[in-house]
Amino acid sequence: MPSTARRRWSRELDTQIDGVAVGSTGPVIVHGYEPPAGDKWMDSVIPGTLCAFERTSGEMLWRVPCEVGYGRGFGAGLLGSERVVVLGPGLVGHKIAHMSISNGELLGAAAIDAFDEALVFPDLCICLSPSRIFAVDTNEMTEAWSYGAGERFHHVERIGDRVLAVFSTRSGQGILRLDAETGEYEGRLLSPEQPIIHCIAGGDDLLVALTSDLRRVMAEASSEQLESVLAEHPGGGLSDTLSLLALRADSEPGDEPCWFRVLETEELDELPEASILVDSGKLYVERGTLLEALDALTGRPLGEWTVPGLDERLDWRVVDGAGLLAEETRLSIFELPA
Repeated sequence: MPSTARRRWSRELDTQIDGVAVGSTGPVIVHGYEPPAGDKWMDSVIPGTLCAFERTSGEMLWRVPCEVGYGRGFGAGLLGSERVVVLGPGLVGHKIAHMSISNGELLGAAAIDAFDEALVFPDLCICLSPSRIFAVDTNEMTEAWSYGAGERFHHVERIGDRVLAVFSTRSGQGILRLDAETGEYEGRLLSPEQPIIHCIAGGDDLLVALTSDLRRVMAEASSEQLESVLAEHPGGGLSDTLSLLALRADSEPGDEPCWFRVLETEELDELPEASILVDSGKLYVERGTLLEALDALTGRPLGEWTVPGLDERLDWRVVDGAGLLAEETRLSIFELPA
C-alpha cells in the first residue's frame, strides 16, 4: 500500500495559480493572476503576478506585477541564482521576460511569437505551437530557429542536444527528433501510427511516452513479451489502453524499446488523468492522487505515495526528491524519498 507523502509546507494564496518554477536551489517561483469580479474580462489577456517563496519554510519573499499575464501558453524557469525567465501572453502579443530572483525586478523583456507550450533552459527556450516548433535565445531574447514541415505538434521535450516532439498526420501520432542548436530535422523515434500520445518526459538520453496500443510499435522480441503481459494483466482487456514506453533518444522506428509497462487494459471513457516527468534518473507517474517513482532506465518501481490534492493539480514538479504541487490557490511541497 502506498504511504501518504509527508507535507513540508503548504500556503493558501489570494491569487489563482497559473504555473510554477523551481530549481535545485533557490526559491519557489509562482505565476498567478487575480480573477475579476464576476469572472469576466474585456481583454483576452489577464494581468499576471510573480511571487517567490522560501523553499524550506514557505515564507513569501516578494510579490510583483509581471509583464506576462494569464492566457494562451506559459513557460518559466530559473537561470542560476540570479534570474527568473517567464514566457507567455502580454497585453500586446506574447513576451519573454527576465526578472530578478532576489526581488522580482524586471531586468528585460522582448516580444516573441505565440505558443502553447514552452521549456526554459539556460541557452534556449523551446516553444511549441500547433504548426511549428521554435527556439528563443534565452539571453538575447530573439528567435534562434524554427521548424515546421506540415505536421501538427502536440508536446515537446529536450534531452541534451536533442529536441523531441509529438506530431500527428492523418495516420496517427509519432515522435520526431530535431537538433537543439540548429532546429534541423534528424529523424523519427516513432512513426505516426499511435492513436494518441498523452505526454512525454525524458532525461539521460532516454525518452518515455505515455501512450496506448503498443502492438503498433513493438519489434518481434518485445511483441511476445507484450502478449504475455496482457494475458496476465488484472484488467483483463485484450489490448493496452494506457502504457509507458521508454525509448533511446537516438532510436529509430522499429528499434526495440528500453522497457515498457502496461498501466491499463480496460477501455477508458475519456482522456486519462495521468502525466509523467523525469528528474534525477527517476520517472514520476501521476494518476489521480497516486504518485509513483520508477527507475527511468529500467522501469523498476522505487516507491509510491498518496499525495493529497494531486488530483486537483494545476501544475506539479519534482526536484531532488521534493515534490512541488500547485492547486488552484494552494502551493505545497512534499517529501518524496525514493
